[in-house]
Amino acid sequence: MSGKKILVVGAGPGGLTSAMILAKRGFDVTVLERAPEVGGRNRTLQINGFVFDVGPTFLMMKYILDEVFELAGKRIDDYLESYPLDPMYVLNFGKDRLEVTPDHALLKQRIAELFPGEEKGLDEFMRVERRRFEKMKPCLQKDYSNFSAMYSREMRNALPHLSIGKSLYTNLGRYFTSERLRVCFTFQAKYLGMSPWQCPAAFTIIPYVEHAFGVFHVRGGLSRISEAMARVVEENGGRIRTGTPVKRVLVRNGRAVGVVLEDGEQVNADGVVINADFGHAMSTLFEPGLLRKYTPSRLERMKYSCSTFMLYLGLDKLYQEPHHQILFAADYRRNIEDIAVHGRVSDDLSVYVRNASVTDATLAPEGKSALYVLVPVPNNTHGVAWPDIQERVRARVLHTIKTRTSMTDIEDHIEVEHMITPDDWAREGVHYGATFNLAHSLDQMLYFRPHNQFQEVGHCYLVGGGTHPGSGLPTIYESGRITADLITQAG
Repeated sequence: MSGKKILVVGAGPGGLTSAMILAKRGFDVTVLERAPEVGGRNRTLQINGFVFDVGPTFLMMKYILDEVFELAGKRIDDYLESYPLDPMYVLNFGKDRLEVTPDHALLKQRIAELFPGEEKGLDEFMRVERRRFEKMKPCLQKDYSNFSAMYSREMRNALPHLSIGKSLYTNLGRYFTSERLRVCFTFQAKYLGMSPWQCPAAFTIIPYVEHAFGVFHVRGGLSRISEAMARVVEENGGRIRTGTPVKRVLVRNGRAVGVVLEDGEQVNADGVVINADFGHAMSTLFEPGLLRKYTPSRLERMKYSCSTFMLYLGLDKLYQEPHHQILFAADYRRNIEDIAVHGRVSDDLSVYVRNASVTDATLAPEGKSALYVLVPVPNNTHGVAWPDIQERVRARVLHTIKTRTSMTDIEDHIEVEHMITPDDWAREGVHYGATFNLAHSLDQMLYFRPHNQFQEVGHCYLVGGGTHPGSGLPTIYESGRITADLITQAG
């Protein structure tokens, strides 16, 4: 039992994962969160009886979440009620709609109806991508603080399966010829904030894990996960201090020795875990000139994910639309290139709609519904003037929903509404408003991504989407587990 003091800056899912594991292992853990509630981008938004997840809404690879609760000495079922979704989601191309089910035999039938002759590719996809996943999984659970990890047995075994030089979209060509069907298995690049035409083929494991392990919902919303983690931290002896913004990490002789809060209070520690957005943390949490690698000019040259335009709509009506649905732009590739290459907001948008109230009555008053709408858009490196266009974008999004779903009268039923633009994300401390953090290009993966053991400062660690293994809830939980293990090993 260590007893060493660990400060966690930020109560997002990565920081809370580390905190509850470390508290279980006997460390003296305090989590410092500037917001009045825990969760970061995985927090709850409540407006007049309507409950929304601010950020993630898909729970994949639930077994990872189960495992981190077990490491904290808890059973997840004692804290959260979750259930698999069927259909997992509906892919809406206008006239054509594909209900994606975890029942592979039924999914093959549905593919055959829309894409005759292509259904046999599903079996090959599952066979080949299972092998890729099995080889890559150990690599994603390793620490890459030392370059020697790139020559590990796990990496050598995975190398032939990385499809270096291929994109996610190109890789799907080995299974399906139809461009639209390939999109059905590559749109998941949006979970990384990337284009399927640029996202490395290694990330084909993302659609694979959906089809292999299913998509889950947590009753009350996925933000309940962070709230449950915070309970576990406290039950294991740790402390959560919300409404406590950190001004600076204290560094002496190259080591993190605590933090200074915005109100001037100094909190000493034996180690500091940073769960803030990576670019924001590097820009604000260290004395100017201290960092030699992640300087302002280096941060400017790094690659970032796209951003998102969000609408949270409390409706006085419950529509019988799917729990998860994606409304693809008519020219999806052009829409993605507008975001990733040209840095502009398309006239023809792709829109993700979560209508979770059809399976979860706890999210809204009886007979009403909480609708979550997400639109991938450029991050703020492109200079989009959101104050000038946000109302036009809102109107375009609602028009898309009205014309592509049964929600033709949606505007007549909006009781409460909240909007978030990339500018709002940036004001919340998301660097460049890049909602999914650093991009996942080959030069920003594994050893080349910021390390869990921070390279520039001793006794300082990183968790979250901006470090290894990357963004998305399952990988963020893994980052928290890796960091907790590093701190434990250091004693």
